[in-house]
Amino acid sequence: MNPSSYFAPSYLNARQLYLRCAANLAAHVESHVIPAQRGLEGEELATDVVRLGPKTARRLLVLTSGTHGVEGFCGSAAQIALLHDRPLHALLEKLDVAILVVHAINPYGFSHLSRTNEDNVDLNRNSIDFSQPLPVNPAYGDLHALLVPAEWPPSAENAAAIAAYIAERGEPAYQRALTIGQYQHADGMFFGGARTVWSTRLLQTLLEKYGAACESIGWIDFHTGLGPYGHGEKICVGQLGADELQRARAWWGADVTSPLDGTSVAANVAGPVLDTLRRTCTHARTTAIAIEYGTVPLVDMLHRLRADAWVRQHPDADAQYLSTIRADIRAGFYCEDDVWRGLILGQARAAILQAVMGLSREPAC
Repeated sequence: MNPSSYFAPSYLNARQLYLRCAANLAAHVESHVIPAQRGLEGEELATDVVRLGPKTARRLLVLTSGTHGVEGFCGSAAQIALLHDRPLHALLEKLDVAILVVHAINPYGFSHLSRTNEDNVDLNRNSIDFSQPLPVNPAYGDLHALLVPAEWPPSAENAAAIAAYIAERGEPAYQRALTIGQYQHADGMFFGGARTVWSTRLLQTLLEKYGAACESIGWIDFHTGLGPYGHGEKICVGQLGADELQRARAWWGADVTSPLDGTSVAANVAGPVLDTLRRTCTHARTTAIAIEYGTVPLVDMLHRLRADAWVRQHPDADAQYLSTIRADIRAGFYCEDDVWRGLILGQARAAILQAVMGLSREPAC
């Protein structure tokens, strides 16, 4: 099939395609619908789950898409391609490895073309212990009023102030100030929440259910927005277990990066979703990465996320204007280019195969 056939133009179409592929496999689909929420097209919003591989397998690979909503086009396509991949299904049986395909863990953001969920929470900042004092990010606090202005597009003065900050401190400092997460501005960017949200609780439930009998669990979480165009950087982030980074590099190659040793394009964020696995399945050896596919330059990408935050605060703005802004946000995280789409699928299949082979070498009991 042409690579473009695995990509859908909206969450609604992606979900329909995913469910159709699962039906063709006669696979059981477990659907979890967000209560009291609807999509941009008025559709039901759900996270759908399919398990592939031997029923008794005790080595499991988890694949998640749409952690950051609008980034879901990429991960959804990788998952749909996997559902079509009969040779890989046969390999699972041979190697006694299972795959849990979790489609659209943040269906609200996927449908509404937003990074965050129905509560404006960034799921990749929400996997923390909320009974403890929340992290403080004073650098974000210094920028908040500039980042989410009252008008969009921002004024010339606002743009100049942002440019001056970057010129004085550099893009890495600007990126870090925004992206490590913050817990004080609920209307702002990269907000980690005040409590564990629906999607994070669902991930915990799924991992408890499907990971309880597993000794070894791998995870690939698909993202877009950072790095060179079409390149999938494999990032090991969060509260890594003993030897996890070493094991990740053994599975996926020496080019696996991590903010812990300064090799990653991403900052070491607070509460990444991958920590949900590490905190939930303490009985298992866990090996988790995010794959981050490049789209547009860093400052451009962050500018579109600023627009996302503005849209959240102005739901009653002119509908056509909001649609135009959302289309621009979408274009920052999904490139409608067959070369880019082919790069996504090729690297995704390689990473899935590497993880399956890595798991097959792990003890099953």
